[in-house]
Formats: sequence, structure tokens, C-alpha cells
Amino acid sequence: MKLGSEISSAGRFVRQPNRFTARIEQGGEHPPEPGRYHLYASYACPWAHRSLIVRELLGLQDVVGVTIVDPIRDEKGWRVPGGDPVTGVEYLSELYLATDPGYEGRHTVPCVWDVTAGRLVTNDYPQITLTLESAFAPWHAEGAPDLYPSSLREEIDALNEVIFDGLNNGVYRAGFATSQGAYDEAVTAVFATLDLLEERLARRAHLHGDALTESDVRLYPTLARFDAVYHSHFKCSVRRLVDYPALWAYARRLYALPAFRDTTDFDQIKRHYFVTQRNVNPSGIVPRGPEIDWTAP
Repeated sequence: MKLGSEISSAGRFVRQPNRFTARIEQGGEHPPEPGRYHLYASYACPWAHRSLIVRELLGLQDVVGVTIVDPIRDEKGWRVPGGDPVTGVEYLSELYLATDPGYEGRHTVPCVWDVTAGRLVTNDYPQITLTLESAFAPWHAEGAPDLYPSSLREEIDALNEVIFDGLNNGVYRAGFATSQGAYDEAVTAVFATLDLLEERLARRAHLHGDALTESDVRLYPTLARFDAVYHSHFKCSVRRLVDYPALWAYARRLYALPAFRDTTDFDQIKRHYFVTQRNVNPSGIVPRGPEIDWTAP
């Protein structure tokens, strides 16, 4: 992983900004249209996982295409097994460089390619799910959930920031820390956030009440990876997800939904982190376990 520029002098991991942030919106340069946009994602990556969940929850499979990259990155980055049927590329980096030949950052998933314009529109992962929920609303399946209702947007946005800072990105700040102080700071925030969410979910079915929202989609990928990867690989070992009764029950309720279960591939998740991130796991050995029953009632 090219993390050198993302580690501060104090040993803190500082995530690179998203390079492509154009919007898909009516009246803009990239208007929403069925078949025009193609999503590049990985079952291993939590940021991409949320876009796959939303695409299925909203029934957009025939509206926005998808290419799944190989979970093991090499020195060229994310590889497209067998070549991409839409663009013909073998590596995701080719799409980044075709759009910006001078780009030098990491080539990240998820990202969205505009087939008509022949360029990447966005790798702005927080915005991609919001775009699927709003700009593509005319093509949502009948009965699809409203994941970003106008009446709750302020509350959703505020909680999303807490989840991102303390947990989604917090586990990375713990795992990639190169100083004891940076690690201690990050891991303390991880478990403070889990404690807060445990208390919140002890009295409600979902993060904002009875209905599924964008906040639930953003939290789930981190929970799905916590005991399998983050607990050991990223040294987030104070407690496990299964030690939190409300969070563990909540995570299993979400996993029982096809959009969550069918996009959760524990084998790809483990192989990606333990094999690819040699800065954390130099041997590349993938551990066995943990044996956890996600289908338990």
C-alpha cells in the first residue's frame, strides 16, 4: 500500500482526499440515466461494500452496472479479473490515469465511470451512496426503502460523521498508526464509538428508529469486518463485536437481509486485508477463524 504520504510525522494515518468529486445530477454535466454509469467495487473494501448494499436495496442492478475487482491488490493496484467488459482495462489504475494522467494517489474503490463521457466521475465514496439514493430515485424498485429521508437528513449526517471519525476510519487510524500515541488515541475512539452505538441500539431497532437508513448502511461494513479482521489485524482488541449484545444482534438482523448478506464475502475480506496489507501483516498469512455464526437468531 502506498501509505507514505498518509502517515503524519506523529505516526497518525491521515486518509488521502478523494480526487474525483463531480456530481451525477439533473441539469449537470453528468445527468442520471439508466445504463450510463458503471460502478467499480470490491467485496473486500468497506467503502465499496456500502455502495453494493445500496445498489441492491434500491433495485438498481439493471440501472447502474458493476465490475467487481480482485480482492488481492498487487503493485499495480486493483486488478479486474479477465479484463473489464465495459472499458477493456485490466487494472483500475488505467481508468484513473485515463481521466487524469498526472494522478499519483492511491487508485481506490468505489468509483463510478461515465460510459458516455469516457471518464471517471467520482471516487467520493460518501457521496456515491447518497447519489444512488437521490439522483437515481426515479429508477428505484417499487417498495425500496427511503434511506435518506429529508426529515432525517440532518440527524443522519451528524451521526454519519461520528461513525466515520470514530469507527469507519478509526479502525484504520489504529491499524496504520506508527506510534504508540497515535494508536492509543485511535483505539480509544474506536471503542468509545462502539460503546455509544451499543447504548443507542439497546433501545431501537436501527440507528434512527424502526426504519433502515444511510447510517445503518455505513455502519454495517465495519461491523462485518470487526471480529474477522480489525480485532487482530488492526489491533482493535479491547473487545469483540460479539461482546456487545445490542450491536451483535443488530449486525445479524442486517446480515439476514439479502442486500447485506449477498454482498458480504468473508473470504475475500480476510484475504484482502491479511495478504495485501503487508505493512501490517508482513507474512501475508491468512488466519483461520474466528468461528462466528452470523445466521444465529
